[in-house]
Amino acid sequence: MTARLGSFEDLMKESEESLRPIAWRLRDVVIELHPDTWEVVRLGDRAATYGFGPRKMSEGYVYIMSHKNWVNLGFFQGASLPDNERLLEGTGARMRHIKVSDIVTADSPAVRTLIEAARDERRTANGLD
Repeated sequence: MTARLGSFEDLMKESEESLRPIAWRLRDVVIELHPDTWEVVRLGDRAATYGFGPRKMSEGYVYIMSHKNWVNLGFFQGASLPDNERLLEGTGARMRHIKVSDIVTADSPAVRTLIEAARDERRTANGLD
């Protein structure tokens, strides 16, 4: 089975119109913190993954996925991240997410800190230090 890939614009066409500015802002923050990130948009997953290569679980560290009332900012290795503000939700062995429902949260220092920690964890895990 082949993944259905697309652009972030394609992904936004499938998202709630009211959530698009939040998703775009999250994308901007990720790219600001990691300008040479790989962006892989899997339309079948309804998500955009960011990381050090195209493999979402081993090279990716964060994803953006719109839901009906919020945008998930998901962390593939979120269970191991320091979360002083207790923003992360989820009970999986590794994955965690933040439900982002406004631009203020998307721009918050705590969100930026988590993205940086996730980026640095994957950089180290992939031997890129």
